Formats: sequence, C-alpha cells, structure tokens
Amino acid sequence: MRTILILAASASLLAACGKPAAPAAELPVPAEDTPPPAPVPGSLELLWTASGFEAPEGAALAPDGSYFISNIGAGSETEKDGNGYISRLNADGTVASAKFAVGLDAPAGLAVKDGVLYAADRDGVAMFDAATGAAQGKALIEGAGFLNDMTVWKGDVLVSDSGTATIHKITPEGASVFAASEGWAGINGILGDGDRLLITTMTDGKLIDFRGAGAETLIAAGMKDADGVGLIPGGGYLVSSWPGEIHHVSEDGAVTRVVDTRADGILQNDLNVYGDIVIVPNWEPGTVTAWRIVGE
Repeated sequence: MRTILILAASASLLAACGKPAAPAAELPVPAEDTPPPAPVPGSLELLWTASGFEAPEGAALAPDGSYFISNIGAGSETEKDGNGYISRLNADGTVASAKFAVGLDAPAGLAVKDGVLYAADRDGVAMFDAATGAAQGKALIEGAGFLNDMTVWKGDVLVSDSGTATIHKITPEGASVFAASEGWAGINGILGDGDRLLITTMTDGKLIDFRGAGAETLIAAGMKDADGVGLIPGGGYLVSSWPGEIHHVSEDGAVTRVVDTRADGILQNDLNVYGDIVIVPNWEPGTVTAWRIVGE
C-alpha cells in the first residue's frame, strides 16, 4: 500500500508541473488468506532450552516421561575423575533432580531397560536404579577407546565405541563384542528400530542400516561428525552433527540441513526423538534444547 501511495503522489506532482503523468503500475496485492509456505521436511520449532549443565552429552527417556541427561562434569572427558553425573529433567524442561545419579567419570550415551538406567562411561557401562538413582554396579570393557552412544535393540543393551569402531553388548554378567566393522570409523550414534540398528559415524558422516553380519545398507553420508539419530514420525530421520548442525535425511537418502548453530558456539550432541519431540544436549554452552518436529 505504501508503494502505491508514493506512485500516486509522484503522478500528482508531475501533473502540477505541466507534464503528463505516466499511469501508475498496478501492483499485485496478496490475498489475505494465502497460506504460509510449507515447512521444510524435518523442520524444528523451538520449545524450550534448559541451562545450568556441565558438558551435557547424552539423553534418554525415563520411565515416568521425564528425561535423563548425562553430564561430563568439570574436567576432561578422558580422565577418570569422578566428576560426571546424570540429571533428570521434567517434560517441560524444569529440573527435577540436578544430580540424580553420581560417581561417574565422563558419562555419554544413556539407555533404559527394565527399570535400569545404563550410562556409557570411560571404562565401561555403569548401571543405576532408574527410579531412585542408586548405583547397581558397572560392566567394565577392557580396551575401551571412547564409549559413546547407547540403545536397546532386540532386547540387548548396546554401547558404541568410537575409538575402536565396535559395538558392545551389556549384560548383568559383563560386556562382550556385539559387532565391529572397519567401515564404522568414528562410530557414534546407535538406535534400535525393529529389525534394524541405525548407526552414525563421525569420520565419513554416514547413516547406516545394519541388520546383522553381511546385511548393511548405507542410507546417507557426508554428515561429518554425525552424532545422534532419531526417527521422524511418518518417515525419514534426524541426524545431529556435534559441532552444531541437525540434518533431515529422507527415506531415499537426501540430506537437508535444518539447524546450524556453529556460528553461535552451540553444539548439537546426542539427538533423541520421542514422538514429535526432539531432545538435544548441547555440550557447549551447557544447555539442553527441546524442539518439536513441524515438517513431517
């Protein structure tokens, strides 16, 4: 409307000067009921951000619908210093327990099965009562490189080892090698989904569909430093890259970046999807972000 008024005023001035005024061009006026453009598939709407964490890395859904968040704590992620702990957040992002479980060195991935909370630590997987946080022992892994993400697949509790391209199985009796591959360099995220195990790798940024020895399919690649992976309701995937990106991956392997916080110094670590809610710990600046999937 402002442009039309300016053109009309210009025409009046020209006429007053004795010069014929050129007819003003008719500008298209958008219809008031024009719908907004459809969101990009896998688009995310920010719900809340919780702060006050110490290098948060992993997340898992608690039996009561709250969220467990692992904290590396003060110090190095490679040292056995006992500074690591696990927080519990309410579904709205408020803190239910800042230090729900303690005594860890540098916990990363988390998983919950049969009332037990599992946490990938530096030298093994620690276990806690998922209701009280009471310690229930630790399954040590000899020669562990960098134990990272965790999941439950076909009843087995699994943990990835980014340093050895290996997946270990955790049982009450201890740990054993579940699977390994030279093509899994920098393995990070793992997610059990029916007959398949989804795997991400940092070195080549792969998203892999693994169904057993000799049954592996590459879904997508190029997402360097890939971290967590989640399923989008209706099809497709979300994959985080820890330096600060979240990618949408379609069923045919097309990759679209939907979040980029690298310039802001916000890391995007172990992404998890629960229904249409996405929970991502941000190692830096010490926050946890919740998103809603709006472009399925």
